[in-house]
Amino acid sequence: MASKIPKIPIIGVTGSAGKSTSTALIHSIFKTKWNHVLKTPGNRNLPKHTRRIAQKIKPSHQAAILEMGLGREAGKNHFRYIKPNFGVITNVGTAHFGKLGNNIKATAKAKSAMIKYMNPKGTLLINKDDKNSKLLKTKKFKGRLVTVGIKKRAHYQAKNIRYTKHGMTFKVRLNRKWEHFFIPTFGTHNVINALFAIAIADKLRFSPRQIRLGLKRFKPPVRRLNAIPLPFNSLLIDDTFNANPQSVKAASDVLIKLGKRKKKIAVIGSMLELGRYSNKGHREVGKYLARKGIHRIFVFGEQAKEIKRAAVRKGYPSKKIYAFTNRKQLHHLLKNYVSPKSIILVKGSHRMRMKNTSEFVARHSLDTYYRKQKNSKRKVC
Repeated sequence: MASKIPKIPIIGVTGSAGKSTSTALIHSIFKTKWNHVLKTPGNRNLPKHTRRIAQKIKPSHQAAILEMGLGREAGKNHFRYIKPNFGVITNVGTAHFGKLGNNIKATAKAKSAMIKYMNPKGTLLINKDDKNSKLLKTKKFKGRLVTVGIKKRAHYQAKNIRYTKHGMTFKVRLNRKWEHFFIPTFGTHNVINALFAIAIADKLRFSPRQIRLGLKRFKPPVRRLNAIPLPFNSLLIDDTFNANPQSVKAASDVLIKLGKRKKKIAVIGSMLELGRYSNKGHREVGKYLARKGIHRIFVFGEQAKEIKRAAVRKGYPSKKIYAFTNRKQLHHLLKNYVSPKSIILVKGSHRMRMKNTSEFVARHSLDTYYRKQKNSKRKVC
């Protein structure tokens, strides 16, 4: 099958983290104006999935958004089927490090397949705040290079970023005017993801009103920083779809921001596919968590034990951090700390099945609530 270079906007999204969220944000904006938009279902981002999307494109379609996992083996295979005219590289990090040569330069090279094989006259978008994105091979790209950022000056830069009860607010300068936006999800990293969507929509002449509406209607992908209210003024942050050092740090930042005047609990499962970086990556997370003011830390899995060791060495109280390899034992102790006015972050690599722990926390909290309600009714009677 020869590569398609359709006339409609084809957006390819890759990167170490944020692919699915960025894809969903772009799609949400597109839907405010276009009815026929193809999108990668879920996180099916292998070349075979790209082939299926390419085969489905019809004259009636107005755009297609493809999430592309650019590992070493996938590489240029995606682009045998279609050549995006908008390429997004969200960041270059340590996710799947073991499969990408165990070094950041090899990872950047793998992600640079987007630059090499996308439509050479297209638009490439990169994250100016991500220091590793400097390793991307952009020098020979002959199309239009667009940058997004918060800390670093960029073509599309977010200012006045604020946490609200239901998400993030920020402003971006479009057409010489500061426009205010809201996304119903948390974290400055998700503001970066939103900037990619804003930049693409702006280049495609979506109005600020349409962009604002699309972002407001965005629904976060399942188990990616989903904030779930619990009884007794508590909150569960379910971020159990996957994990790497970069995303664990981002999630812990959200825990702290949302956890003001609450008891903060982090439950972190092992981060897999880090290769030779595994021990260092887990220690990096341990050091980071140690200085965040988290009340209790639970780690689950063999590799995650390094998180505990590093946190304690950094000065975190050893009596407040617990390591488990048995989930029942984890849950047995964890339930003692899920109390009123708690905020609990649960995160880990997909194969660690931390969603089971997230579901346990929600279930235990509800059971406790109903039990107390039942007891209070008995006392009244």
